Amino acid sequence: MNKQDIYNYIENKKIWYKIMEHDAVFNMKDLSKIKLLYPSCIAKNLFVCDDKKRNYYLITVKGDKRVDLKEFKIKNNTRALSLASEKDLFNIMNLFPGSVTPLGLLSDNDLKVTFYLDKAFFDDEKIIGIHPNDNTATLWIKLEDLVEIIKEHGNQINIVEF
Repeated sequence: MNKQDIYNYIENKKIWYKIMEHDAVFNMKDLSKIKLLYPSCIAKNLFVCDDKKRNYYLITVKGDKRVDLKEFKIKNNTRALSLASEKDLFNIMNLFPGSVTPLGLLSDNDLKVTFYLDKAFFDDEKIIGIHPNDNTATLWIKLEDLVEIIKEHGNQINIVEF
């Protein structure tokens, strides 16, 4: 799904949202230059795989957090992890680096990716800021709607502390 497909999808589902168009951002440093609508609710996303490339994980945390993959491996009983390749990112979620988002899971037709969502998002406004499969915008939606979208699609979701 491209950005407009995502907008149409959430509108058809009658999901509350706000969109903020901006210059392309490729990392949190780029994003820090933009005045965000809900800065405490912005997400950082990592698409990782295990050392055998059998298991893929999307890790979504609050934007100010750092993810220690060795600690994640221990806590979640996975094999050794590293960032997945650009090729795998495109083949599985139809995304490019800098555009990683939970909404990319809607392109994971084989349900290869397990989703890990930071429990801390549920502590404040219960809103999350994510890319709409394109790094030239930030889409703000309610957490419960995001979780429902992903569950409906069929990917496994784990809500964990980071």
